[in-house]
Amino acid sequence: MATVDSSYLTAPVIVIPQTRMTIDDFREWVYSEDFPERGRVTYVQGRVTVDMSPERVDLHTKIKGEISFVITGLVKAAGLGEFFPDGAWFTNRDAGVSHEPDAAFASWDTLKSGRLAPPADRANDDRYIELVGAPDWICEIVSDSSVDKDTRQLLDAYHRAGIREYWLIDARGEEINFQLLLHREGGYEPAVANDGWVYSPVFQREFKLSRRRNPLGRWQYDLEHRTSE
Repeated sequence: MATVDSSYLTAPVIVIPQTRMTIDDFREWVYSEDFPERGRVTYVQGRVTVDMSPERVDLHTKIKGEISFVITGLVKAAGLGEFFPDGAWFTNRDAGVSHEPDAAFASWDTLKSGRLAPPADRANDDRYIELVGAPDWICEIVSDSSVDKDTRQLLDAYHRAGIREYWLIDARGEEINFQLLLHREGGYEPAVANDGWVYSPVFQREFKLSRRRNPLGRWQYDLEHRTSE
């Protein structure tokens, strides 16, 4: 197996653009004791990125919390499938991607068909850390250190993997940039917004993401949803 020396992983972002590591080599590394205990590690088409940057609470962590809270409630209430928060590893060999997204969702049809499932050699082990295949939906929240990865590398990889819907959220500017991207043959296309509302075919709802100042003057995020009018 090709290896990566993790002893030097001290900079905020380490990019290893030319490695002989295959996706199976990378997966073996993920399961090994040599894998970094912190940081977000991404494999895309032989390129390994190790992001050691801490999350910005107001511009990343709070958004992730709101997305997880609302989508979990919606998925459970409607019996749509399973929501996977930050921490669930995702691998797709055809797309050459192995990564831990900010959030993912798979419908019961997708899970029952095996289009997304635990690794075959760990199918009956409830301690598995990885899902193999293609979820229906993935969400990534852009940070200063992840712009190229989220908006180019993973955008292309998720499309190759056949992920139906990609939510790309960037709250670093004066306004929230909430892109609900729909899988099309030639690439992802943004859903058309109607007064801030965008329609999600995966969840069959319209969504609006907004923010306001809380009593301490910090950002508070609200993800609203409604049935399509």
